[in-house]
Amino acid sequence: MGRMVVLIPFLLAVAAPCTCLSQSLPGDPGGGARAASFAARLQPAGQVLPPEGPWPEEALSAVAPMPSAMRLPQPALIVIGFAGGFVRRNSSVHGEVELAEHLRETYGSTIHSEIFENHRGGEAYREILRLVGESNSGASNGGASNGMMTETRKKAARIVLYGHSWGASEAVAIARQLERDGVPVLLVVQVDGVPKLGKDDGVIPANVAQAINFYQSDGLLHGRRRIRAADPAATEILGNFRLTYKSSSVACPGYPWFSRAFTKPHIEIENDPHVWNQVEALILSKVTP
Repeated sequence: MGRMVVLIPFLLAVAAPCTCLSQSLPGDPGGGARAASFAARLQPAGQVLPPEGPWPEEALSAVAPMPSAMRLPQPALIVIGFAGGFVRRNSSVHGEVELAEHLRETYGSTIHSEIFENHRGGEAYREILRLVGESNSGASNGGASNGMMTETRKKAARIVLYGHSWGASEAVAIARQLERDGVPVLLVVQVDGVPKLGKDDGVIPANVAQAINFYQSDGLLHGRRRIRAADPAATEILGNFRLTYKSSSVACPGYPWFSRAFTKPHIEIENDPHVWNQVEALILSKVTP
């Protein structure tokens, strides 16, 4: 176990693309024309269905994407993502970063989407509190906002947290901080979550209404197999969904050879458009019609 703890930072480091490679990729600053959305860029790979129940898309098939021009009267859904490993927040080669950009560009003010490096949890936490303090200002103050964290605004907060690898662990840690503030979270999504030192991302705090876990169990670096609710009466675990890439691989452009050699399944799930399509559908299900 001690040896694995020592290896994890190394494996996460090699899973991140080299700067010299990612700089020339479409979608990164200075990389030329912007690439198409993540889901449009790759073809979904065939996967093994989880033993616990149907794939989430069956329950979400009725969720229709919202037009980008739609502007709703209630405050925007706050969606905060966390990148895995040592990934930069503007590195669009990574699925979690591409999703944040896609949400921001497609749904405008309906969804407030941001992504942070997983070591910048404090910055993300402060940004969430700022956004919650400004929420519902149009309805309560005639359009003015003083940014105060009132109890009314806390209860009305509409927050989704997600992440990959260490980012998934950070998403749970931020949910736990918000619990201490009395701020509810609608949904937490973990994609092949790897626990950060001293943090327990396997237990979802009671302020989270729903949580879901996508993971793969192959290779040297793999995600947590199961998450559970601290209070099952307060939190619904939508499922722990296992994926495998043994029979059908996912393209991982921009990653160095040693990432593909040592942590291939871990980066395949990060680049699997089927996973991120499901995450997007779950997020859209939290947008109040």
